[in-house]
Amino acid sequence: MAKKDQLIVGLDLGTTKICVIVGSKNADGKIDVIGIGTSPSKGLRKGVVVNIDSTVETIKKAVEEAELMAGCEITSVYAGIAGAHIKSLNSRGVVAIKEKEVNSLDVDRVIDAAKAISIPMDREVIHVFPQEFIVDDQDGIKDPIGMSGVRLEAEVHIVTASVTSIQNIIKSCNRAGLEVKDIVLESFASSLAVLTPEEREMGVSLFDLGGGTTDLAIFLDGSIWHTSIITVGGNNISNDISVGIRTPISEAERIKIKYGCAKTSMVRDDETIEVPSVGGRPPRVLSRQILSEIIEPRVEELFSLVKREIVKTGYEDMITSGVVLTGGTSIMDGMVEIAEEVMGLPARLGVPRNIGGLVDVVSSPMYATAVGLVQYGFQNLSRSSMSAQPEEHAVKKAWMKIKKWVSEFF
Repeated sequence: MAKKDQLIVGLDLGTTKICVIVGSKNADGKIDVIGIGTSPSKGLRKGVVVNIDSTVETIKKAVEEAELMAGCEITSVYAGIAGAHIKSLNSRGVVAIKEKEVNSLDVDRVIDAAKAISIPMDREVIHVFPQEFIVDDQDGIKDPIGMSGVRLEAEVHIVTASVTSIQNIIKSCNRAGLEVKDIVLESFASSLAVLTPEEREMGVSLFDLGGGTTDLAIFLDGSIWHTSIITVGGNNISNDISVGIRTPISEAERIKIKYGCAKTSMVRDDETIEVPSVGGRPPRVLSRQILSEIIEPRVEELFSLVKREIVKTGYEDMITSGVVLTGGTSIMDGMVEIAEEVMGLPARLGVPRNIGGLVDVVSSPMYATAVGLVQYGFQNLSRSSMSAQPEEHAVKKAWMKIKKWVSEFF
């Protein structure tokens, strides 16, 4: 069994489901998924906690399931965050290079300068993603350390979230007996799990289609350039089905998952489905095409909203590798085809990549965010261990100086 400090746990707080995935590093340095737990989400609406007690209960259920499968105790998690409160912007910072050669302190200073923007008191910065560095008008630099120059500039993408939403996620996790290691934007976490380096370089748009929200992330030249949240998702489709075929919402969700198709032309004329009625009436038999005719306009509307958001950014001509769909709603038949029609770009389904262990269980777009949170956790772990070494060295040097002064005076 993996050591406790070698385990990373991702917690995807979705509107439809809460998912916990436990990962460990194998001998090859690859991430193995060793445990998974899911629970129907209660207490979240459009990605935001609206009932803490219900959220705590569902987190506990998912964690217990994952603990049983992984054979370990879960004490800390990397938690995802989404919702309409997420706002992002691009910013630039400029500093003078002190030693005429860029070092890590210069990079830290220029990123601090770029994120020194005025934000409201009720908002908090959760991510600062460096896009590119510029050394004396030489742009397009990804890693400026070691380069000679007098002026260093940085272009960054800043993501902010509502302080209360962050606090409610942390409070829910703490009440469930979990420490939150970090809060991570869910669309960014999904991108770590499903996108290829080539797609990031060429330009790609990621749509994370959840139950309550659709999260958009645009990558250009290997970096993230735009993020936004659209408060339309799979639950809107379920509501339309419930009204359209007069069935309870729980049955509409089940029918959507089992028989739903986003493109009517893909459904055969002779296919039928049994629909439970309300008020004790007998179930009815309907054509599957009728179901598809209800779903298709809503899906087209969803992709039209996303396209409008992309056009607003001005990056639509730079997304040369196309669109990647992930999240639970993207699994429905016909989603990729409708996305290609509306967006006018090639599209594919994004499933978690570069993982071992329980691959068969998590090879689905619905687990992309939770797997991405585990991958983010391991990246964060390696970065912190690397940055800890110079600090330890500095502490040792400081102690040596103090000892020397003490010996001189006494």
